[in-house]
Amino acid sequence: MVRVAVDAMGGDHAPDVVIDGVLEAVTRFDVAVLLVGPQGDLKARLARRRHDASRVEIVHASQIVQMDEAPAAAVRRKKDSSISVGIQCVKDGRADAFFSAGNTGAVVCGATLKLGLLETIERPGIAIVMPNRTGVSLIIDAGANIDPKPLHLLQYALMGSAYFENILGKKRPTVGLLNIGEEETKGTDFVRETYQLIEQSPVNFIGNVEGKDIFSGQCDVIVADGFVGNVTLKVAESIAETLAYFLKQELGADWRGRLAYGLARSCFRNFRKKIDYSEYGGAPLLGVDGIVIIGHGRSSAKAVMNAIHFAQKEVDRHINQNILAAVKKTLARVS
Repeated sequence: MVRVAVDAMGGDHAPDVVIDGVLEAVTRFDVAVLLVGPQGDLKARLARRRHDASRVEIVHASQIVQMDEAPAAAVRRKKDSSISVGIQCVKDGRADAFFSAGNTGAVVCGATLKLGLLETIERPGIAIVMPNRTGVSLIIDAGANIDPKPLHLLQYALMGSAYFENILGKKRPTVGLLNIGEEETKGTDFVRETYQLIEQSPVNFIGNVEGKDIFSGQCDVIVADGFVGNVTLKVAESIAETLAYFLKQELGADWRGRLAYGLARSCFRNFRKKIDYSEYGGAPLLGVDGIVIIGHGRSSAKAVMNAIHFAQKEVDRHINQNILAAVKKTLARVS
């Protein structure tokens, strides 16, 4: 049984929403959870809920990293935070994976310092699953490394391809480099050098992709530096929320909109599901020597549950071993 350490205090609606998601996960999946946070408080909250005590263990952590704290400083000062203690559970072998919807920078910093990086990996990358016209795409990096080198983006391409194949289930996924044009000569010197490195690698590289291609479905893994990737993620989230807002306004404007909603209710439910971040739960932090999933700050119980499920999949399918094999093979070729 996979054991997942969960930051009970991470997220806008912690700890109650996190606890609800944890209890749903242990009911649905073959997992056990180490719930990390203030023991007395968590014990009292669990006592008010029906649960299998053999599948949920409380691990005490006396401190909380707030969302607005400087990541590196928080990791250094708050040794007993729910983030630090949860990551330490993975380091010590008490847990197979860690999930937090708390301070993203603190999770990245804490995981990198405590777990270290996979052999040959120089920087971790956050991989985000995004819906597209034909299924989903994976964008890496979405904010872990905003000042990378071309070699780091090559490693993101390899890690993203391995993740897509082993977790999302598509053999030989296509890989594209996010750029301002499709031509090989487009972009900065940094992007052009990255293009050459990825082109020489064994991934199924289709060249540059533009912003308009993110949702087309023509590319499975989209590689970007953390600055561009994070901006892309935030814009995409805003578009989805704005479209849903406009649609709701129009449907409620008069009787014709309400009638249309009644006739097409199942279609609207499917639309909502496709743009709902909680379907995927969280984003894997690839490259660290352990399984770490980062959740959205406003994660719902459903998102927490699905993040735990994705952590279980990563452990069961040995994602880090597959990533390491792919990266070693490529670096031996290009070095």
